[in-house]
Amino acid sequence: MTKGCDHIENSIEKKNDIPSTLECKKCKSEGLYWVALRRCLTCGHIGCCDSSTGLHARRHYEETKHPVMIELPNKSWKWCYEHKRYG
Repeated sequence: MTKGCDHIENSIEKKNDIPSTLECKKCKSEGLYWVALRRCLTCGHIGCCDSSTGLHARRHYEETKHPVMIELPNKSWKWCYEHKRYG
């Protein structure tokens, strides 16, 4: 049996926690368009997904090592950059 990702299992997304924005501010400032958004569960940073030109959610992970993000706006799944796993 494969062990789950501790980062995802221990991450908490508050149900009533509303993002401050539903845009990638870095894409907006760079004149880029995003495909989808991701929110860091450690600090709340919102960045664009890996299908977007800017890769701002991934770059946030690379700079901060905050491992888990959640898909926006539906919050239907999480991703751990460190273990490359969905949750």
